[in-house]
Amino acid sequence: MKDDRFCNSNCPFTRAIGTIGNKWKPIIINVLGTRTMRFGQLDAIVPHISRKVLSEQLKELEEDGLLERLAYKELPPRVDYKLSEKGLAFLPILENIKEWNLKYEVATIPKETDYKWSKLPQDGLS
Repeated sequence: MKDDRFCNSNCPFTRAIGTIGNKWKPIIINVLGTRTMRFGQLDAIVPHISRKVLSEQLKELEEDGLLERLAYKELPPRVDYKLSEKGLAFLPILENIKEWNLKYEVATIPKETDYKWSKLPQDGLS
């Protein structure tokens, strides 16, 4: 759920954190990367997220212009998600965060089996 106190702040940094500042949104953006994915694929890859929360986060990312939802008029209905130009512009920032974490992390790295995505192709997920 969005915190309007952050999104309506006078500070640009606080507003940015209001847009992308929970634990799920950066993970979803990172998983999507430059690909187009369906809800079920995202659900299978994003670790420890409920389908309800994933759905809420996707809606908020779309409302904030970071994500495009592509609905096809087919039977059965099909919906794809991809990053918008604004979302793609956030990817280098995520890369910088990952580099910073690798440089300064002190915690042990969990085994691959701790994550849903360990059984899926690793292209673009790290």
